[in-house]
Amino acid sequence: QVQVVESGGGLVQPGGSLRLSCAASGRIFSISTMAWYRQAPGKQRELVASMTSFGITNYADSVKGRFTISRDNAKNTCYLQMNSLKPEDTAVYSCNAVPVSFRWGQGTQVTVSS
Repeated sequence: QVQVVESGGGLVQPGGSLRLSCAASGRIFSISTMAWYRQAPGKQRELVASMTSFGITNYADSVKGRFTISRDNAKNTCYLQMNSLKPEDTAVYSCNAVPVSFRWGQGTQVTVSS
């Protein structure tokens, strides 16, 4: 069973940037479509960005042009660069495959507030 560990969250002012990291165990990482999901209080978890093993990316409309997903298969790591952050980006961010295949990690809290 693949396990993931997310890191890089924190408190940032509107307009700021953060870079999230997701370290995964298991060889299946390199052939999986990886994605970042987020869940805000009282809301359902939503897919924010995904990247196939070939590098094809997809983004939710709400983050297009601001977030960038990347991956390093040699390190079994996935990243999410978040720029121009808005208060509505506040959520717990988690990574997983598409479709969801791994046990969820604890996620990393991102809070955008002045």
